[in-house]
Amino acid sequence: MNTSDKSRAAMTTAGLNLIAQAISIYDSELRLAVCNSRFQEMFNLPNDLVSPGARFDDTIRYIAASGEYGPMEDIEEFVSARVEQALDFEPHYIERTRSNGQVISIEGAPLPQGGWVAVYTDISRTKRVEQLLRAKSEEMSDRLISHTEELSATNRKLAATITALEEAKRQLTEIEGRTRLTTEMMPAHIAHVDADGYYTYTNRRLSSVFPSRPSDILEMHISDALGPEAFAKIEPHLMAAYKGSSPVFEFTEVHDSRRIRVAFTPDLGGGVYILSMDVTEETQARVALQQARRREIAAQMTSGLAHDFSNLLTIILGMQGKLDKMELPAAAQEMVRGTLSAARRGGRLLNRIGEMTGQRSLRPQATNMHALLSELKILATPSLPQGVGLSVLDNTPDVILLLDAGKLQDALLNLILNARDACGVNGQITVSAHVVGKVWLEISVSDTGPGFSNDALKNALNPFFTTKGSEGSGLGLPMVYDMAKSAGGDMRVGNTVSGASVTLRLPYRLAPDPKGGLALLVEDSEELRATFRDMLIDLGYSVIEATSVDEASALAADIPDIALVLSDVRLEGEATGIDLAQRLKGSHLPIILMTSLPPSDPQFRLALKAGPVLPKPFTTQQLSALIPTETPA
Repeated sequence: MNTSDKSRAAMTTAGLNLIAQAISIYDSELRLAVCNSRFQEMFNLPNDLVSPGARFDDTIRYIAASGEYGPMEDIEEFVSARVEQALDFEPHYIERTRSNGQVISIEGAPLPQGGWVAVYTDISRTKRVEQLLRAKSEEMSDRLISHTEELSATNRKLAATITALEEAKRQLTEIEGRTRLTTEMMPAHIAHVDADGYYTYTNRRLSSVFPSRPSDILEMHISDALGPEAFAKIEPHLMAAYKGSSPVFEFTEVHDSRRIRVAFTPDLGGGVYILSMDVTEETQARVALQQARRREIAAQMTSGLAHDFSNLLTIILGMQGKLDKMELPAAAQEMVRGTLSAARRGGRLLNRIGEMTGQRSLRPQATNMHALLSELKILATPSLPQGVGLSVLDNTPDVILLLDAGKLQDALLNLILNARDACGVNGQITVSAHVVGKVWLEISVSDTGPGFSNDALKNALNPFFTTKGSEGSGLGLPMVYDMAKSAGGDMRVGNTVSGASVTLRLPYRLAPDPKGGLALLVEDSEELRATFRDMLIDLGYSVIEATSVDEASALAADIPDIALVLSDVRLEGEATGIDLAQRLKGSHLPIILMTSLPPSDPQFRLALKAGPVLPKPFTTQQLSALIPTETPA
């Protein structure tokens, strides 16, 4: 709520409090929207029952318990009857004598959007006048005129009250309009279905969460709006909501493999509120995070063992190297060479383990899939026997995707080599790529070999499992699987009618248009580097990275297209970002320094002399504000 709205609301409340009558406004769910101070004073209500959202039944129960309606045997039965009467939303006028002798009139009027407004007027004086008129009609001529004037004044007050109520109605209508606008802007489908499953409210966002579904679904049955497949998945949870529970669940759409989260909330009238969101990207990020955590745990477990094993292998290689130089019998020399070969294979195995469990992070960049697949065929073909063919079926769209091209190409080469080994001297390998619903990039590598055995299908993704005997490490497929999971995707192995197939599924993400040019990011913390990289990409830059001043200086000298340098002040080694700014001074490259140092630190003051300084933490907007609009010549 802006200042104008707050001021208008305050003025409305103040105006209602100046009215002599007690006023209350309840919404369609019989929850208090607004009341004036006279309402609280008249019935001596506590603060929680005059706060917005207070329940009507709680208020009636409190008033009845205080003796307002006189003695009664069953208060809850009385409350239930009053609530049922109120839910009819019919205009009414009644007069009632309170337990304290006061006579009040109660006039209720329904609101167009549901709910009602009630005005409570003290008519005790008027009633006394009526009684006097009946008892002493011959003596009331003079007084009648006086009381008639009072009644006229009361009528004028009532007219003013009605005006105030109409203004309150207008404001409530405006609030409803703003609420609807807010729901339309939310990236989720918000709806309500009645007890029979028909939509009574929708924010017209169904098609954005469930593509190919209609947007205009008001008064449509939920099964018709969602379709039989999606409805079959949500129906059990909807039935549970009708019974009073509030289930939240996720399912995968059949059409395009989107991940959808749905939350049901029952209402008091037998219907259900529904909130549906597309959480595909969230799920992809969650999968990537889980894989990173698993890799971290594996690294902690294997790092010590790998270090000791590496030392032992080094000793073995050294001793066997000395033995190989000695004049030994032929049989002994053969054993030495075999031991050396086994030790070197152990070293390569250690390196593969380090690659799987090490602190590796994907570096997505703008990638042309057509170029990547074309280059893949060029790289893979020389390693294939003459009798093994390689086909690449590229059905990807003409767009630039955000992928780690190097790791993806390495993974595909690994799969092609595995397919080669399965085919033997004759066979066919097919690489096919396409997009699934603009949600996934799917790449399959299939071959005409014997296919996966049942044992291989169960264990292919387990480290060290191999069907190649002593020639295999059992780490190829697990490494490809790790890459896919780290990106937020998945990998499936299976058999086709002609052989084996391995399918990679990676998130389909369009690369931003690099309108900003090329940025050099200099940061020695991997976590911070990833954060700043995303900021620069959001601002339209392509990003290259360095961790030290020497590395950054070399890149700046070798790459002429750098348009911006973003560097931390404190970096690896003795040189600082300030030193980097001095080295780049002659190149006229714009440089922005960032630091966690306080402004009182001497290095902070030196940094200010070298260029603009961004104190950490900072936002993308704060970074953007310091980027010059034109690069100095």
